[in-house]
Amino acid sequence: MSHSNPVSQIDLLAVDGPLPPGLIYQPDFLAPDEEATLVAAIKNLNFTAPTMRGVTANRRTVHFGRSYEFDTFKLGDAPPLPDFLEPLRECAATLTSRRPEEFMETLVTEYRPGAGIGWHRDAPPFGIIVGISLVAPCTMKFRPWPVVKSLGRRTKPLAKVLEPRSVYVLDGDVRHRWQHSIPPGDALRYSITFRTLRG
Repeated sequence: MSHSNPVSQIDLLAVDGPLPPGLIYQPDFLAPDEEATLVAAIKNLNFTAPTMRGVTANRRTVHFGRSYEFDTFKLGDAPPLPDFLEPLRECAATLTSRRPEEFMETLVTEYRPGAGIGWHRDAPPFGIIVGISLVAPCTMKFRPWPVVKSLGRRTKPLAKVLEPRSVYVLDGDVRHRWQHSIPPGDALRYSITFRTLRG
């Protein structure tokens, strides 16, 4: 796993302009063989589709450490982090100068072709977000929250392509003052998300 200095938001490829402060992106965080090993293990996980307000999502997920219950908006317990994800959590923690054990919740998500995720901010109980993309690229879009309107129209979202084996960090403004979304893709993709808990 690469430990080179992550690229700041100033150096990111922005589709519509500079990206939100607090966003860090690093391509090639994983080597191709590391990605292949992770994907092989991930395919053996027991994924389920989350349900929110009676609607079943088109993506599938697995929680470790802690879970978030959409019906009650509360944290729950989840199975412990599997051994194959421990080294990755340690590397994710290095990016944020935090201890690995501070990332108490891990979410593995399977995005099948046509699956995405709508506009949202990660649930309030969580703090720093570190995400790793696997297998296929996707576009992550960003917009201020509350949604800003200009001349009667919503501000055009900013966007960043997340390449396979890349990592991003959401902290500060981009974590708390911006929403993000991922439009449906045309290829299978996995993501691994590590999250700290707010004090």
